[in-house]
Amino acid sequence: MSNPFDREDGQFIVLVNEAGQHSLWPEFVVPPAGWRVALAATDRTSCLRYVATNWTDLRPRGAGCKQGAA
Repeated sequence: MSNPFDREDGQFIVLVNEAGQHSLWPEFVVPPAGWRVALAATDRTSCLRYVATNWTDLRPRGAGCKQGAA
C-alpha cells in the first residue's frame, strides 16, 4: 500500500496552524488538533501551489530574531 501523503492522484487539503505553518494533508484523514483547513480538497499540484504562494517564511510566527539578540 502506498503512503497516502505521497499519492500524485489523491485529493488533498492544506492545513495551517496558529504559528502559520502549512501542511499538505490527505482529504480523507481527520486534521490533527490545532490545525485548520486553509484550502478545501483539491488535487496535489493545486495544494502545493497554494502552499508555495502563501507560506513564504518557513519560520513559525514569533520565531524571528528579536532586536538586540545575538
